[in-house]
Amino acid sequence: MAAWVLGVIGGSGVYDIEGLEGGRWTRIESPFGEPSDALLIGALGPVTLVFLPRHGRGHVLPPTAVNARANIDVLKRAGCTDVLSLSAVGSLREALSPGDFVVVDQFIDRTFAREKSFFGPGLAAHVSMAHPVCPRLSALAAEAGRAAGARVVKGGCYLAMEGPQFSTEAESALYRSWGCDVIGMTNMPEAKLAREAELPYASVAMVTDYDCWREEVAPVEVHHIQAVLSANAGKARSLVAHLARRLPPVRGPSPIDTCLEGALITTAAARDPAMVERLSAVAGRALGLVKPDAR
Repeated sequence: MAAWVLGVIGGSGVYDIEGLEGGRWTRIESPFGEPSDALLIGALGPVTLVFLPRHGRGHVLPPTAVNARANIDVLKRAGCTDVLSLSAVGSLREALSPGDFVVVDQFIDRTFAREKSFFGPGLAAHVSMAHPVCPRLSALAAEAGRAAGARVVKGGCYLAMEGPQFSTEAESALYRSWGCDVIGMTNMPEAKLAREAELPYASVAMVTDYDCWREEVAPVEVHHIQAVLSANAGKARSLVAHLARRLPPVRGPSPIDTCLEGALITTAAARDPAMVERLSAVAGRALGLVKPDAR
């Protein structure tokens, strides 16, 4: 058993959380390059909170420039046990309106210009992504969202596009035909990398617009998104605070904590020492570099 250390990846306005004690910005280096920003580390009751602005403070990074590998690596180095993602999305369904919160449970990854794995030549691994989010953390996040006053929809498929441009009408229609519910630019490869780092991950997608498929509504523009995001920021901060209060006093183990068991395919004798060192945080437990904790 262990204490919760909750990593939160989100946007501007989310990290000003009422009740956060001892908050301090801490910069952690990563062998995978520069993370989006320093980490804001503080306490919400018994829970340690580690917040990372996904696009950097002031929103200086477009989606393709977000170094998701470095972001997940520094969260792991900061001791995070679980990761909550908060992000803006467009709706691909009539029933999902701007202001709704969707607790995502599936993804379709259409990004193409991003590094998608910590592993590679010298140390190969294949993790299962059949169920890409943590059901325990997702359920708790849904409860926290409702307590924060948001309309929460539990379950939905997130289409991750490359961006930074928004969809064409043809693309939006295609994604709707695939059964996708929301569309965004940031949750992939973030969710895949969290799984490779053995970090249970949950995604709360905050609907800001209807993309461009709904003919009676003007296609999405940035000012539309910003207006809804401003309205949602308070609920997002409240969700994080409610989630911290709803976490069990002691963190029990999750199957995701050990998901690299059987995923490392390169034999021990053939592993590149430089790759092993680079993976010392995200895969240290599976590589025998750190003692297994009580998670």
